Amino acid sequence: MNDILSTTPSTTPSTTPSTTPSTTPNKVSDIILDISDIDMTFPTPNGDFTALKDVSLKLKKGEFVSLIGHSGCGKSTVLNVVAGLYQATKGGVILNGKEVTEPGPERAVVFQNHSLLPWLSAFQNVELAVDQVFGKEKSKAEKKEWIEHNLKLVHMDHAMHKRPDEISGGMKQRVGIARALAMQPDILLMDEPFGALDALTRAHMQDSLMEIQAELNNTVIMITHDVDEAVLLSDRIVMMTNGPAATIGEILHVDLERPRSRLELASDPHYNQLRAEVLRFLYEKQRKVA
Repeated sequence: MNDILSTTPSTTPSTTPSTTPSTTPNKVSDIILDISDIDMTFPTPNGDFTALKDVSLKLKKGEFVSLIGHSGCGKSTVLNVVAGLYQATKGGVILNGKEVTEPGPERAVVFQNHSLLPWLSAFQNVELAVDQVFGKEKSKAEKKEWIEHNLKLVHMDHAMHKRPDEISGGMKQRVGIARALAMQPDILLMDEPFGALDALTRAHMQDSLMEIQAELNNTVIMITHDVDEAVLLSDRIVMMTNGPAATIGEILHVDLERPRSRLELASDPHYNQLRAEVLRFLYEKQRKVA
């Protein structure tokens, strides 16, 4: 069930985007996740391949952080280490004061592929996760109410008894997010969750995610290749250098007020300045050589 989903306080937009390699939030007590000096090396027939080198990042509770970079820069590797699917070769990950050594329900992952079981309804797909996480902690009635609540959060309560082949791609991903939310994870890990969707559906999903985060104050790490998506959703954008031995190149603090409207931001000079900072890093400082 690993594929089963804060904003920091708004600040007045500055005239200059803030990019810094620093990864330390203001209050240590607020830190929920500490990624500390991790390296990730994989054995290959031609010798060891170092995918990540000295990656460090701290997240505060309720923070939305996007990882962005060219293909092969180690974004998914970072996510997999946090998820407990990989063990770092050096360094480690601390979540709520405990070392991450294996997958667990406190770290829910939403992949690009929704991974719903096709023979089960939306309700039943979420129910599997709820049963696994809560077991006998909740009564049958409490579980039913909780499942319906989370499907309602993602606007899928009207189709909760439909199977995956009876709903659209965007609706399937909403069910996947509901399944993640129903686990009540400490941190939500999203690996290009909207990458397979058409532009209009993707925009609706982004808006829904902002609504959900505003209500639940989720802590989120999301991988994306979409610069506009990263600026719209994030409190910080972590820009990765090209691999091998990829690391954090720059961190952009997105000091746009919340709630955010994509239509208003489209003509906002500061939004476009932030967007330009990410593009500059990707296409000037980290230009891929063919």
